[in-house]
Amino acid sequence: MRILLVGSLVCMISQTVWGARNWPQLHGPSANSHAESTQLPLTWSEKQSVKWKTAIHGRGWSSPVVWGNQIWVTTASADGKRMSVLCIDRESGRTLHDRLLYENEKPRFGNDFNSYASPTPVIEEGRVYVHFGSYGTACLDTADCRTLWSRRDLPCDHWRRPGSSPILFQNLLIVHYDGFDHQYVVALNKTTGKTVWKVDRDIDYGSDNGDVMKAYGTPIVIEVNGELQLISPAAKATLAYNPNTGTALWKLRYPQHSVAIRPMFRGGLLYLNTGFAPAQLLAIRPDGRGDITGTHVAWSVRRRVPSMPSQLLVGDVIYMVHDDGVATRLDAKTGEVQWQERLEGKYTASLLYAPGRIYCFDRDGRSVVLKAGETFERLAVNHLDEGMMSSPAVTDKAILLRTKKHLYCIEQ
Repeated sequence: MRILLVGSLVCMISQTVWGARNWPQLHGPSANSHAESTQLPLTWSEKQSVKWKTAIHGRGWSSPVVWGNQIWVTTASADGKRMSVLCIDRESGRTLHDRLLYENEKPRFGNDFNSYASPTPVIEEGRVYVHFGSYGTACLDTADCRTLWSRRDLPCDHWRRPGSSPILFQNLLIVHYDGFDHQYVVALNKTTGKTVWKVDRDIDYGSDNGDVMKAYGTPIVIEVNGELQLISPAAKATLAYNPNTGTALWKLRYPQHSVAIRPMFRGGLLYLNTGFAPAQLLAIRPDGRGDITGTHVAWSVRRRVPSMPSQLLVGDVIYMVHDDGVATRLDAKTGEVQWQERLEGKYTASLLYAPGRIYCFDRDGRSVVLKAGETFERLAVNHLDEGMMSSPAVTDKAILLRTKKHLYCIEQ
């Protein structure tokens, strides 16, 4: 078995043309939050290693994406009535475009923890795809920020605001809609925006309460024994589909809802986080058909499993930080805990791996850098004025950190 890079054409061009400069989607070129550079900064502060700092108006937890010399982020007003996209120059931090895309007279209910601009865009040569859940999805020309197509007709009451990020696969833009009232996956033609396929979730939620039907998961595409699978986490179950047609392949059930963490795949095992109340980490063999709940689980872990910060798969080990700040290293083949230590703070942003290092970012502006190794070791603790809800991005030897009000370029 082997993993297929999500949007493989995007990632291939990204690596060939721009080297390590591009970060085209949530969690980077290979959708695993791995950075290649050995020159990322270890220490920083408001007065050290900040190449530039750019204010971002509104409120948004989407991560930045990078193509060439452009960085794109989405944002929204706190009340959800105005939704915008910004393009920032990679070298100077200067804002190149700041465009209002959507206006909403009466945005639906949302809790204050999430934002109305939490889904991360995805970018390729000449086009960036921005997504605000059912409030709107648009394809923009990266040269002039012109709208090439837009969809606002895909229904979903996200209830606690949207969170699932779109992915590119071949000629498709694939998006999750797991809300209070509707739960489905849709694939759009990336050139025209027209629907290619749409499939409703085949899940027994065990309740009429829409709050346990919602989810914030982002899919990946893998290859298993020559077959492509779209791994699609949802509330109460993860499903695998044929990414070209939407045909269901298998389903794995669990009791949790509100899944937010992206799956990981390596060495024949698929790693799934099950969401809230409380989360489990499951290692499964994704080579079955139908309901594989009772037959294909290799191991499971419950203790100190995060619900929001995505884990890291590095070789044969998994690193994770619980929302309440407990860091853990696991054996990826067995689930055995190798070390577990408490960090300060509370965490939402995904972890970042660079050779020899694990970067962790809390909600109050503290960043802890750990040694990627068999023993627990803090390499550095850094502080910024604002905390992070967004996951980091990397471009060349710089880390892009979106805090609650700014975008930082951290570079030595």
